[in-house]
Amino acid sequence: MADSSLPGGLTADEARRRLAEFGPNELQGRESGGLVALLRSIATEPMFLLLLAAAGLYLVVGDLGEGLMLAGFAVVTVGLTLMQERRSARALDALRELTVPQVRVIRDGSVQRLPVRELVPGDLFLFTEGERIAADGLVRDAVGLGVDESLLTGESVPVRKSPSPGTQRPAAAPPGGDDTPWVFASTLVVAGHGLAEVVATGERTEVGRIGVSLAGIATEATPLQRQLGRLVRLFGGVAIAACALLAAWWGLSRGDWLQGLLSAIALGMAMLPEEFPMVLAVFLALGAWRLARLKVLARRPAVVEALGAATVLCVDKTGTLTENRMQLRRLVSDTDDVEVRPGAELPEAVHRLAEFALLASQRDGLDPMDRAVLALGDAALQGSEHLHPEWQLAREYPLTPALLAMAQAWTAEDGRRWLAAKGAPEAIFDLCHLEPAHREALLARVRGLATEGLRVLAVAEGRHDGRAEHDGATLPEHPHAHGFALLGLLGFADPLRAGVPEAVAQAREAGIAVAMITGDHAATALAIAAQAGLDTNAGALAGAELAGLDDTALAAAVRRVRVFARVSPEQKLRLVQAFKRNGETVAMTGDGVNDAPALKAAHVGIAMGARGTDVAREAAGLVLLDEDFGHIVAGVRMGRRIFDNLRKAMVYITAIHVPVVGLALLPMLFGLPPLLLPAHVVLTEMVIDPACSLAFEGAPEDPRVMRRPPRNADRGLIDRGLLLEGLLQGAVLLGATLAIYALALQAGRGADVARTLAVVGLTVGNLLLVAATVSAGLGLRTLLQPGARPLWIVAAAATAALGSALLWAPLRGLLHFGVPSASDLGAALLAIVLAVTAGAALAPRCRGAEH
Repeated sequence: MADSSLPGGLTADEARRRLAEFGPNELQGRESGGLVALLRSIATEPMFLLLLAAAGLYLVVGDLGEGLMLAGFAVVTVGLTLMQERRSARALDALRELTVPQVRVIRDGSVQRLPVRELVPGDLFLFTEGERIAADGLVRDAVGLGVDESLLTGESVPVRKSPSPGTQRPAAAPPGGDDTPWVFASTLVVAGHGLAEVVATGERTEVGRIGVSLAGIATEATPLQRQLGRLVRLFGGVAIAACALLAAWWGLSRGDWLQGLLSAIALGMAMLPEEFPMVLAVFLALGAWRLARLKVLARRPAVVEALGAATVLCVDKTGTLTENRMQLRRLVSDTDDVEVRPGAELPEAVHRLAEFALLASQRDGLDPMDRAVLALGDAALQGSEHLHPEWQLAREYPLTPALLAMAQAWTAEDGRRWLAAKGAPEAIFDLCHLEPAHREALLARVRGLATEGLRVLAVAEGRHDGRAEHDGATLPEHPHAHGFALLGLLGFADPLRAGVPEAVAQAREAGIAVAMITGDHAATALAIAAQAGLDTNAGALAGAELAGLDDTALAAAVRRVRVFARVSPEQKLRLVQAFKRNGETVAMTGDGVNDAPALKAAHVGIAMGARGTDVAREAAGLVLLDEDFGHIVAGVRMGRRIFDNLRKAMVYITAIHVPVVGLALLPMLFGLPPLLLPAHVVLTEMVIDPACSLAFEGAPEDPRVMRRPPRNADRGLIDRGLLLEGLLQGAVLLGATLAIYALALQAGRGADVARTLAVVGLTVGNLLLVAATVSAGLGLRTLLQPGARPLWIVAAAATAALGSALLWAPLRGLLHFGVPSASDLGAALLAIVLAVTAGAALAPRCRGAEH
């Protein structure tokens, strides 16, 4: 549609009035239940049920104090869970705000990009290939428009759309069927572009009426989540069996069924590793939130840790390595080579070249080269006969894989038809049917411009025989049916982003290969690659050469080549598969509809936020909000940090459960008085849960995180080395704590004093274990960094709780504690410090070559 015919649309005031009348253009998804659903989930947790069972047991036998204390612990447990869930929820809410889709709307006579929710009936909105329709609407203008309405009809074949340009509204038609003027919210534009008038929004749309909600994202459990779920269920089954056996054995052998039941409940609480799924959920949710702060949006939080394993980053040139801010720098004709300077006039000799470059550009499009042409042409040709606001667009010939050029046919005031074509030089030369010698001379000129880092397009003009009044709207189906004459070349410069060379250097230091995949000329691609610091020693592999390689040869080529030029979107999939065939973990950027298969095939698909299509975003796991390559590298750093800290949390959880389970079970098996009661296990859990969700998630990163090679993607989160490391540290702490208890009893200290020494030792050992695991491989100075602040908060709270239990007589009685001597307490603490230190020293042997 010509710019002069752009309708005015609604005014901002009228749009606000209609928004208040009709409400936002969004669907209210099914409520998750909020607080009620969360409380119901907590109430069915095995740990919570065991805690209530213990409290109820105490109340039944008349021990009101202990029963109320455990009931109070249950309330605190609910509070901690709510805090953790809310923290995750806030992070996910922040991510949802970033995912709000945008739509191009005509308001007050200009095109504005607004959130879809602000669309109102009567609005005029634009859409193009790869976008989802934002509301039910009536098509007022369209070029080659095809829409996939399978969401509503179940039919996967796209349907054609015909505009209804008049002011009258035709009869409504259901989804499906060709040549209707109606489009429907959430359906996908698969071809062409158009302009529609909104007729229904929100719940009044077709998709709203059938109850389809797009407000939330239904997520499926990842393999890692399923693995942890199986692990928890396994431990739960073992815990139930062990509880039953312990209660029966103690009751039958000692006749003390009450103590047997309490000890069995304590053992069950100790054995349940419910922290595993909680830690995974919290880490991934907060990790996704942290990535969003780096302008990398994780559509599926599970891909967060996968980003850290990337070995190859396949990136676009335009907009990712460069600023995507094209400037027209050169106009080259057969006789002139003009360098464009800001404020300088264009010589008359290149006015016709600029004129037809304008006519071949889309005014409402997002293509940066079209914008650069329009910006220069409108300014340089102002007031001349080379601008044609009165001409009407008769037909568009879009760019295709077979012809990398687009053309537009225009109807002049006198009825004559003019054509303007712009695209890859080779394609335009074919349209112009140039002589071989002339063609080769021009290609040499193109290569010369490309070596200067310029992206080159060619421009041609044509005329259609006959006038519009004689042949109506009939125009040939293919631009090759027209006769074109070459006008010249355009040279565009897209500056390299300032931080790209540093980011590329960081990636290479981290053992990550960076490959550029672009549709540009090979010389241009190599020039930009050299500026960015990419490896250009193997030259560039062009799309035509790539097409001639079989899979084996291509896999061999991608081991060396890091610059791929003149690559079509379909060939990106082959490149991803070739890298994967070599055992690489591939992160891939893309923005177009045809990029979706490559994005989906990559281990980590990264869609472009601003210029990416909806299809690309849906196929990708990550969305790069500002399309800066530096933020991809920052995302890799964050992914590695998250994975490191997640593994540390898993080591800690494994380690701390060893002494808790051992101290609940072994004293009874050895004929000693029971050591841990349910209240003591709960006190320990009060340290474990915040430590996992706060101290480890916020732990500082390893300063060497980007100076080591990527981890093996096949290496799971929980492997044998990790389990051995945790078991060893836990066993050492268990041995020390059990020895303290046994020696205190042997020395005649009494069961309550011995229990106090052991529980104090377990609590202090627990905190030291957190500190040792957080600082593993980093040094104790890590504990003084701001990221370690949550650890100190947890330690202070645990120390205060333990101090209160020792100093306040009523609480001391409820916990069955005694008052140990200072020398006994000092000896116990020294033993614990030595044990944890020894465990931390031995741990690297289990860890092996972790990095």
